[in-house]
Amino acid sequence: MNGQDLIFTLKTIALSKDQHEMQQLLQQCHPADIGAVFGAFDLEQVCLLLALTPAAARAELFGYIDKEKEADIVQALDAQAASELFLHMSPDERADLFNVLSEEDQARVLPGLAQAEREDIRRLASYDEDKTGSVMTSDYALLDQQLTAAQGIARLRKVAPDKETIYQAYIVDADRRLLGTVSLRQLIMAEPEQSISDFMQRDPIFVRADAPREIAAQLIAKYDLLALPVINGGNKLVGIVTYDDAMDVASEEADLDFHKSSAVGQVIGSIKDASVKILYQKRVFWLVLLVFGNIFSGAGIAYFEDTIAAYVALVFFLPLLVDSGGNAGSQSATLMVRALATGEIVLKDWAGMLGREFLVAGLLGLTMATAVSLLGLWRGGPEIALVVALTMQLVVIMGSVIGMSLPFVLSRLKLDPAAASAPLITSIADACGVLIYFGMATWLLELPVAA
Repeated sequence: MNGQDLIFTLKTIALSKDQHEMQQLLQQCHPADIGAVFGAFDLEQVCLLLALTPAAARAELFGYIDKEKEADIVQALDAQAASELFLHMSPDERADLFNVLSEEDQARVLPGLAQAEREDIRRLASYDEDKTGSVMTSDYALLDQQLTAAQGIARLRKVAPDKETIYQAYIVDADRRLLGTVSLRQLIMAEPEQSISDFMQRDPIFVRADAPREIAAQLIAKYDLLALPVINGGNKLVGIVTYDDAMDVASEEADLDFHKSSAVGQVIGSIKDASVKILYQKRVFWLVLLVFGNIFSGAGIAYFEDTIAAYVALVFFLPLLVDSGGNAGSQSATLMVRALATGEIVLKDWAGMLGREFLVAGLLGLTMATAVSLLGLWRGGPEIALVVALTMQLVVIMGSVIGMSLPFVLSRLKLDPAAASAPLITSIADACGVLIYFGMATWLLELPVAA
């Protein structure tokens, strides 16, 4: 069923208020597809469709609705319906939702929940948004190391309906300190009477709750984990991060870095729904700042007016040369920001990377200089060709080194390396490129410089 057919069907259900038809639709379509088209309905219709959905399916469907609208929907629901929704949501999702609610709505929802759920929500919601604790869930399976494999399987079968995942179970001591993990596969493959302590994985990979959340995503990707245990300062197990939540974190971080790399502030939600005011605010700061940064390029050109007047052909190559330096710098910065973000390289790798970048940039510059020298011969003769070729070699090396080094510098200063954005590097490379180009021309052509 395509999007338009789904919207038509949902509108029909909303008009008829037929709960049976809604249940049939949920059996035919994935909740993600239904949630994706809820943007075509007003708040009242969305609340009606949710009311026609069974409680457990309602929580799942709610998780696929646009995050910007979740708080409005909860506000529109009565206290009992809102509490019931929270009760059936996964712990990490309801904690995220709780954090975006107003204090009034929080106070309205909590009384309808049991004490255990209230404490769990407050604990998970207490972590900063950028920490691992904010994306972990308390829905995990615990097993005793003294159980046999058969008893472990029986225990998992009993708790499975209430847990987010049972493919990995966790072994803790009486103080909830993490001792090890055991997979469902291990339990099935073991002899029924074999003790879990005989084959569980000891000293498992873990992450601390106060670690940056991208660390959890990196560990899950590096070690191919289905879930990653999370411990607190007392080395006690407090939750797990599942691979799907790690994928969400990685996706959000990639979006954020992509926006920063273009000197654009993060746009929350869909860009299609973003207002003109929001899009203006997210872009104007860096553009205005870089306008003043480009003044240095203009000042460089003004300083070499006599050189330009003597050899007008030099102007033809100016955009080509300065853009080449910026392009080379943007390429290098993109590679370094990505490598720093994924942990492939660290700050101490800068010196080794610098030497290799010189070599790569030198080869790139030589190739580009050879190509552009032919244009120089055609437009201005051998002297211009020499100036253009040497400038190309230097600006490519200069741009590449700046682009590679700036993310390291920002990391050293405890700033986000993604802020080494393409427009920023391009502006720096442009100013340097102008000085290199006309300085080289003045020197090789033995021309006077403006006083």
